[in-house]
Amino acid sequence: MLHIRPVVPEIIVFAMACVILLADLFWKRRFKGLMYGLTQATLVAAAVTAYGLRDPRARVVLHGMVVGDRLSTILQIAIFALTAIVLAYSRTYIVERGVFRSEFFVLALTGVVGMCVMVSAAHFLSLYLGLELLSLSLYALIALQRDSIPATEAAMKYFVLGALSSGLLLYGLSMLYGATGSLEITRVATALAALPRHDLVATLGLVFVLSGLAFKLGVVPFHMWVPDVYEGAPTAVTLYVGAAPKIAAFALFLRLLVEGLHGLSGAWQEMLVLLAFLSMAVGNIVAIAQTNLKRMLAYSAIAHMGFVLLGLLSARVSGYADALFYALVYAFMTLGAFGIIILLSRKGFEAERLEDLRGLYQRSPWYAWMMLLFMFSMAGVPPTIGFYAKFAVIEAAVSAGFYGLAVAAVLFSVIGAFYYLRIVKLMFFDAPVDAGPLRQGRDLRWLLSLNGIAMLLTTPWAGTLIAICRSAVRGLP
Repeated sequence: MLHIRPVVPEIIVFAMACVILLADLFWKRRFKGLMYGLTQATLVAAAVTAYGLRDPRARVVLHGMVVGDRLSTILQIAIFALTAIVLAYSRTYIVERGVFRSEFFVLALTGVVGMCVMVSAAHFLSLYLGLELLSLSLYALIALQRDSIPATEAAMKYFVLGALSSGLLLYGLSMLYGATGSLEITRVATALAALPRHDLVATLGLVFVLSGLAFKLGVVPFHMWVPDVYEGAPTAVTLYVGAAPKIAAFALFLRLLVEGLHGLSGAWQEMLVLLAFLSMAVGNIVAIAQTNLKRMLAYSAIAHMGFVLLGLLSARVSGYADALFYALVYAFMTLGAFGIIILLSRKGFEAERLEDLRGLYQRSPWYAWMMLLFMFSMAGVPPTIGFYAKFAVIEAAVSAGFYGLAVAAVLFSVIGAFYYLRIVKLMFFDAPVDAGPLRQGRDLRWLLSLNGIAMLLTTPWAGTLIAICRSAVRGLP
């Protein structure tokens, strides 16, 4: 049991995905109502298992392919929780649009397996396998609504650009293998330490690897897919794409750059400085011009990933913890923002334009206040948890000596506050376009309320949460 202990949660999720697919095939009519509950039970069971089998020591298993440590445990539990909330938010939405099928839940679970493999990868092959499993699941999920032209177009764009980025990443990994003679991340780190400081093959491999990783995280200049996919995909799928996969992509940065390529930290620090600056600049400035709410949140996501890179480029354990904390906080903030979009949507109507938020306070004061909390948290307005997340990563950049970048981050935060406050203005001070009542289910309403309140009530425990993140990354170089 010891040698498969770290992969038991993945085994549970993948096995249940197969069970759901086969049960729907043989007992379609009887089983349809149970798919949602069984999927949620699977995610809860996997989260409980991951917590129960946690090991404070890093344990590499399956012939060096997988590592079980604090980081993988925390990220796996976060992925299970985020996916469960996504499915709870999406249940009524996918029922009304005819997507409540076994394929939706199976693809969501296989995507979870891919993310879990990514966060616990100790080998280039397992890392790439998890990445491709997640990518293929996302392509299929985006195109699942086959009669939707925007969804099909978004899936094709994502597929083409995703294949290109996977090729870049794979080519970079092959160059690192040629330079070091190993595919195991720890052995690659050891071999790089023995190479000359500016080894050409290793540096070129780093450039290709970082390009592939930047695409998965959605940072400039590898961001082209983000606004198109966010706008074209069904909102339930956009919610899935924008939450947990960001955590998995961040884990790739930690596993590859920090654990494997720490010997090249001087080179990738310079690259991350440029990526972070461009992402914060392009994301915040272009978002101002958007009239589509989902595209605006897409450019907002690009900007937020730039802030995540602020912690990573410090090349310090404290900075990695701050970046991890920011990534987790962002995932829950974006859940709430897209949850409000789903709340306002109904059969035959997608609440995708900024004008659809007009007068929300007159229609539902409570959810107008919840959206205000999400927007304030994204903008970094105290006393929301988003303020402490931004403060932490900017402080990490300052402590690492990147003073100019820290000043730029503050300025771009001020610019970004404009389009977040514009939403608040539309909700509270404009007349409603649609005065009808909100008709979504009670489970969505309760979870959305808890999500919004958490943006405020978790603030006193920000220090404790950052301490947990620091314990997760303590073993990193």
